[in-house]
Amino acid sequence: MARITGLGTALPEQKLHNSELASRLEVSQEWIFERTGIVSRRVAGDHESSGSLATEAGAAALATAGLPADAVDLVIVATITPDYQFPSTASLVQSALGARHAGAYDLGAGCSGWLFALAQAGALVDTGAAERVLVCGADVLTKFSDYSDPRSCVIFGDGAGAVVVESSRGPTDLGRFVLRSDGSDPDLLCLPKGGRFIRMQGREVYRRAVDAMATSVEEALAASDVGPDERPLLVAHQANARILEAVQRRLGWPPDRVVINIDHVGNTSSASIPLALESALQDGLLTPGDRVVLTAFGTGFAWGAGVMRWTLPATRPSSGVPEIREAAGV
Repeated sequence: MARITGLGTALPEQKLHNSELASRLEVSQEWIFERTGIVSRRVAGDHESSGSLATEAGAAALATAGLPADAVDLVIVATITPDYQFPSTASLVQSALGARHAGAYDLGAGCSGWLFALAQAGALVDTGAAERVLVCGADVLTKFSDYSDPRSCVIFGDGAGAVVVESSRGPTDLGRFVLRSDGSDPDLLCLPKGGRFIRMQGREVYRRAVDAMATSVEEALAASDVGPDERPLLVAHQANARILEAVQRRLGWPPDRVVINIDHVGNTSSASIPLALESALQDGLLTPGDRVVLTAFGTGFAWGAGVMRWTLPATRPSSGVPEIREAAGV
């Protein structure tokens, strides 16, 4: 049955601090932080893309799992900022890693993309359709941010995260996923066809995100063997610190059981949850056997939640990132 055996992340080299944005946008640093909870974010350079970042994160995840790339059966890349309209970014990652026996495809569900991809990977492994799946989430939304609009451009950052999902002999560590969608109001959060910049109606997105994530967490917990008083670690898409705080209050969760790392990475869309998992692991919030509940909300709208049991220790092998960067042309 399915379990996560590897985790890897990648962030662009360049940091963009609130002080730089505040000067450019003629607002204060405090104004940005009060609305987002963000202090700085990473910004992809001209030589960095969703594909290059996903390749780096995927290599790190494979190193953690102790697997060569040619042992992978499938590569899924969740992204809404692909390198090309076609071919898929997953195909580029598959080639750069040397996963010569793997199929590859992209999945687009906005900020919920990685959660949806993880659910797919778990189902494929549980049914025996695949033994090893590399699940990447990568986005470079700063390349589509309007830096004349302080309401939206201060939110986004770039990055990637990946896990290896493998078959194991024991019970599955990936529990029930609750996945939902509502495409009735696409203009509330979108990149219009032929448009250059993200459009977002922040107040309505905030309201719907809080309700959707809190409700889906409750549904996922009810569908799992989690006691009514148990509070697993909540690892949510880092949309906005105020949204995370509102979800925490709505659920009645203790603040110390909610992972927040948006302050130094921003909203990284599909990369958000694996980056938050890495932060939780490094901060000592995750140990093998711990229950974790994941949730996300993104454009579409698409949202969901899932309960899993954590399996990885904090100490993991080196990723071999310099060699992977060279192979990927980064």
